[in-house]
Amino acid sequence: MPKVRAKKLSRVHKEVAKQGILFNTDIGQHILKNPLIIQSMVEKAAVRPTDVVLEIGPGTGNMTVKLLDKAKKVIACEVDTRMVAELQKRVQGTPYQAKLQIMIGDVLKTDMPFFDLCIANIPYQISSPLVFKLLLHRPLFRCAVLMFQREFAERLVAKPGDKLYCRLSVNTQLLARVDMLMKVGKNNFRPPPKVESNVVRIEPRNPPPPINYQEWDGLTRIAFVRKNKTLAAAFKQTAVITMLEKNYRLHCSLNDKAVPEGFDMKEMVYDILHKMAADDKRARTMDMDDFISLLRAFNAQGVHFA
Repeated sequence: MPKVRAKKLSRVHKEVAKQGILFNTDIGQHILKNPLIIQSMVEKAAVRPTDVVLEIGPGTGNMTVKLLDKAKKVIACEVDTRMVAELQKRVQGTPYQAKLQIMIGDVLKTDMPFFDLCIANIPYQISSPLVFKLLLHRPLFRCAVLMFQREFAERLVAKPGDKLYCRLSVNTQLLARVDMLMKVGKNNFRPPPKVESNVVRIEPRNPPPPINYQEWDGLTRIAFVRKNKTLAAAFKQTAVITMLEKNYRLHCSLNDKAVPEGFDMKEMVYDILHKMAADDKRARTMDMDDFISLLRAFNAQGVHFA
């Protein structure tokens, strides 16, 4: 019978296993171990003594204890009960215990509490849905200082014409101001991830833009399906025309408006694009104002994306 070779553990994994914790990298458990980076993230968030701070994925609590030192309260959201036990053990019998609230569960599936700041080294696979959950959360928070995979962070700050400019860029920048704070090498984590990281500061626009976000999201989704194609090409897809016509007929029926005889949705869409001089534009070169103007032109004619 062939000999089964034991799974080889890295030195760090062996060291952590000795302490009774084996990190689960499948759910993004890469613990930030460099105290200088943790300190810098906390400082750049400008935590006040009156602040409630939300931390997502606190792990063993390296950042949590720094936050507890500065804030009025820290709400730590953790999916792994082993990490929760570790965190509780770490603050037990200290003045921090009364300031820490632990939420057990998936942050994407739970209602977010009120918070002033969000500071976190988040599991990278939830980056995109988490950014939008934060930005659509009410009441608005002051700012978030978050660690992301480098390419994701670069997409967040990309400008029209940049190689990485995409729907994520324009959707995030509609709702927030985004700044790159620092680069973080993979060796600052245990175990080290396969990718480099960056820390980003996200500050929600307050007041938020007077735009229906579902409508906006529907428009950018169509435009960025093929970001190098013209808008005329993006909008001529049968599925797009069918969806817009269904929405238009619903809009007419809700507003007691008759659908014109011989109505042609494709013609209407092309007419709006042409009037806005947008038929030959490509999503990769369009900025936020271009998309806002286009959305308003469609909506004014009763064409809706949500």
